[in-house]
Amino acid sequence: MRGLLILGSASSSSSSSSIAGRCSRRPSHSKALNSSLSNVFPTGTHSPLSSRPSTIHSRSPLLSSVQWDIAGASSGGKTSLRHYADVASKLAERGKLDDFAMVVENVVVAGVEPSQFAAVLAVELVAKGISRCLREGNLWNVVQVLRKVEELGISAVGLCDESAVESLRRECRRISKSGDLEELVEFMEVLSGFGFSIKEMMKPSEVIKLCVDARNPKIAIRYASILPQADILFCTVINEFGKKRDLKSAFMAYTESKAHMNGPNMYIYRSIIDVCGLCGDYKKSRNIYHQDLLSQNVTPNVYVFNSLMNVNAHDLNYIFQLYKNMQNLGVPADMASYNILLKACCLAGRVDLAQDIYREVKHLETTGVLKLDVFTYSTIVKVFADAKLWKMALRVKEDMQSAGVSPNMVTWSSLISSCANSGLVELAIQLFEEMVSAGCEPNTQCCNILLHACVEARQFDRAFRLFRSWREKELWDDIERRNSTDDNLNADPTSQLCITNMPNAQSHVHQIKFAGNFAFKPTITTYNILMKACGTDYYHAKALMEEMKSVGLTPNHISWSILIDICGGSRDVKSAVQILTTMRMAGVDPDVVAYTTAIKVCVGCKNWRLAFSLFEEMKRFEIQPNLVTYSTLLRARSTYGSLHEVQQCLAIYQDMRKSGFKSDDHYLKELIAEWCEGVLQNNNQQQEEATAPCNRTDIGKPRCLILEKVAEHLQKSFTESLAIDLQELTKVEARIVVLAVLRMIKENYALGESVKDDIFIILGVSKVEPDLVEQNFEVRDAITKLLQYELGLEVLPAGPTTAPDEVAGSESSNMSLTKLNGIMGRNKYTTRKPAAVQRLKVTKKSLKDWLQRNRDIIEYRLSIPKNDSFC
Repeated sequence: MRGLLILGSASSSSSSSSIAGRCSRRPSHSKALNSSLSNVFPTGTHSPLSSRPSTIHSRSPLLSSVQWDIAGASSGGKTSLRHYADVASKLAERGKLDDFAMVVENVVVAGVEPSQFAAVLAVELVAKGISRCLREGNLWNVVQVLRKVEELGISAVGLCDESAVESLRRECRRISKSGDLEELVEFMEVLSGFGFSIKEMMKPSEVIKLCVDARNPKIAIRYASILPQADILFCTVINEFGKKRDLKSAFMAYTESKAHMNGPNMYIYRSIIDVCGLCGDYKKSRNIYHQDLLSQNVTPNVYVFNSLMNVNAHDLNYIFQLYKNMQNLGVPADMASYNILLKACCLAGRVDLAQDIYREVKHLETTGVLKLDVFTYSTIVKVFADAKLWKMALRVKEDMQSAGVSPNMVTWSSLISSCANSGLVELAIQLFEEMVSAGCEPNTQCCNILLHACVEARQFDRAFRLFRSWREKELWDDIERRNSTDDNLNADPTSQLCITNMPNAQSHVHQIKFAGNFAFKPTITTYNILMKACGTDYYHAKALMEEMKSVGLTPNHISWSILIDICGGSRDVKSAVQILTTMRMAGVDPDVVAYTTAIKVCVGCKNWRLAFSLFEEMKRFEIQPNLVTYSTLLRARSTYGSLHEVQQCLAIYQDMRKSGFKSDDHYLKELIAEWCEGVLQNNNQQQEEATAPCNRTDIGKPRCLILEKVAEHLQKSFTESLAIDLQELTKVEARIVVLAVLRMIKENYALGESVKDDIFIILGVSKVEPDLVEQNFEVRDAITKLLQYELGLEVLPAGPTTAPDEVAGSESSNMSLTKLNGIMGRNKYTTRKPAAVQRLKVTKKSLKDWLQRNRDIIEYRLSIPKNDSFC
């Protein structure tokens, strides 16, 4: 047989240099190849590739004369082909993959069909060499060689057996553990191009989880795009970011996925809308609908509409608009659409609309268009239950049973809740028994609803009897199961029961019969409800907390707050406050509810000082008071005795306003007015105006300006020059502010501080509006009468001062209404002038005389003791 001479042509070096990869390339020189072959063949054996130089720039005549008859090759030709295949296989086995690729290239260049040469290669040896290179860390060198043989027409998958594929899997896991997700995805892209199954390398869910944990949506979408059913994986990526509440990454994944879609994909639109709802950003869901769908003339399907309506269920008007859009676009609503509409009505409390929808779906059911499901019935029942329309809720139950739909747990719970909220405890228990008889196992929430109904109806014993029956059934079954495997069957199981005892409990047999066949697992809420049923029995409530711990439950803030409230019921202020410390020792930091409850206990026992000290303690611990906290403190007193008490309450009032809370100021205004009128209680003058602050029509308006004015003046230092600003106040409100300042002056004078200056009273800017001018005159007259005739103070007109930012008004405080009307008739485009501010002055001398006359009265009032001790 004539020997075959394979010469490395110029194409060998050029093709070798084009191999892409991360490892260093080996030069394709003939010496390197011959050196490798000398290691394969024994010494003295003629290497088939060593007889001629392997690199030439033109095909030699000898190589041209070699003819390969593939269809009918002689036995000698087949032997030569197999010989070169053995050479290549042994090179690969030894990890010489570059040389292996060179042999394959030279054989193919010589005219051998790649498939024919691949058929005689020893795949197990090649795969063994691939695994060896992977173990040695030459990953990208392997990729380089596999890409080269792919270009030559030999399948890379065909060169890998199961062991080589397992090596590739291990390499994928290694890269994933290193955290280089970009390298991992790049490697999988290469394997996908070779035809390997990417799902077999690593589970897609594992790779997606790694990308989500790394907050890398681009890599996640890039990986998903190389897998079959990429659209579904895009949705998975978006949803996984949504579960992490990472809306930003979810939107990046959504944007990246759109670049890989050939057209609109409703699954992806629905996924990103659901994620918007999960992350609480309903506005972005609307942007997707309007910008990505409607503006692109894409008609959403019913599932996208349902997701959009569900996310925006809190906005009844918007989802009804979406419902109309569905109809206009010809998208038929399904049962889920109507269920979401009913849900929105439930959230908005619109019973009328819910009834209309219910009638509509009932009509559609009679025509065969829809079939009402248990969700529809349960939702409409909950609508009526929340509105306390228990009769209508029971009527819906009858409708669903007539339709052959069995109520589920949500339906029964809503029905029981409806009756319980309406105070119908007997009916609620009857429904509970009917639910158990129907084979629907109640959950603990449903049992808690029934217990709460009993407590609200003050049927405390009944609540405990129900709890005993449920707990005994659970413990009895547990004992029976335990005793069935115990040799000692003569033990008395009832002796092992450890439950809360209450008097007048029913017999054990009746309780087991009533309990039915359901498992009852009490929760913290269960014990909290029972603690409320303890009334003022502190020790019984404390025993319940201990039982709670014995069953593996930890008392929460509500539990401790209820215990504090129980102390208040027995007027034990000291124990109520001590519980706050006990909470911290138990590892539960008191919250705003616990502090507010303790403050209510102090207020109820008229321990003002302790109540306000608890409020200050809250602020030190950076616990933000709520509206109940503020209201409790502001309504603590029925009267004020000193300036300090008024300043204390006004400071709390201002803190409440700064925190964004609004309350009815009427009660506080009356207390301030009563305190202010104390200035007049020991004066001889008894004028009709003294009763003016009691006029509810004047001070009962929802205005906070008067309180802000009083607070502003009472916080000033006594040594400052006093200027009482009465602008925008009525005459009654102005009277209260002036009296408040005088009361402050009296109390400070009694403490040894003297008057330093005159008092100026600012009545307001002279406006051109007749109503405002008339109001200023009324305030001036009322204040003048108060100071001169009721208090005996000297009041002088101080003369107007200018306010440059105001429109020009009258030139003096005595300007007549006729002259003002003349000013109003002037051209509105006249030049603006500085406005005149009207003022009154109370002289320092008259203030000193008045204070000296009332010194004895002040001392008497300050000598009244305050009750700040524990009750």
